[in-house]
Amino acid sequence: MRREDVSLTVNGNEHEISIEPSRLLVHTLRGELGYTGTNIGCESGVCGACTVLMDGKPVKSCTLLTMQADGAEIETVEGLKTNGELHPIQEGFSQEHGLQCGYCTPGMMMTAVDLLKQNPDPTREEIRDGLEGNLCRCTGYQNIVNAVESAAEKMHSGGSHE
Repeated sequence: MRREDVSLTVNGNEHEISIEPSRLLVHTLRGELGYTGTNIGCESGVCGACTVLMDGKPVKSCTLLTMQADGAEIETVEGLKTNGELHPIQEGFSQEHGLQCGYCTPGMMMTAVDLLKQNPDPTREEIRDGLEGNLCRCTGYQNIVNAVESAAEKMHSGGSHE
C-alpha cells in the first residue's frame, strides 16, 4: 500500500509520519498521534466535533486529508491548556456548565477560540452566529454561549491567553 511522508506540528510538537494518502486528518490526529481530544462526529463536516485550528483557522478535520495539512501547524483542544493553566475558554465551559455530555465540546472550544481572536467582545448573537457550524445534540446552547461570554470577559480583564 502506498504511503506518503507528512510533516505536522501539533500543539507545538513536530511530527514526521508516513500515512496512506487518503487518511483524514482527524484519524491521523487520533490514531497515529494520540490527540484523542478531537472527536469524530458526523464525518461529513456538519457537526463540528472534529474542529481544530490549522495555521490559526478553524477546519473540520474530518473533511481534510492529512496530506492537505502537510507542513501546517495544528492546534487541538489538548493544546489550549498552557503551563498547567486552563485557557479561559476551558474555564468558561467548566464554570458555566457548557460541557454537558462533552462530545461537541472540543470542537466548540476551538471554534470559540477563533471567534474570540476575530471578535474579542462578541454579543450573544455574534457568539451564536460564530458557533453556527458546531452542533450540540444536547441542545443546551445557552450554557455554551454563557461560557464563551465568560471567556471573553476574562480575556478582557487580563486573563491569560490572548
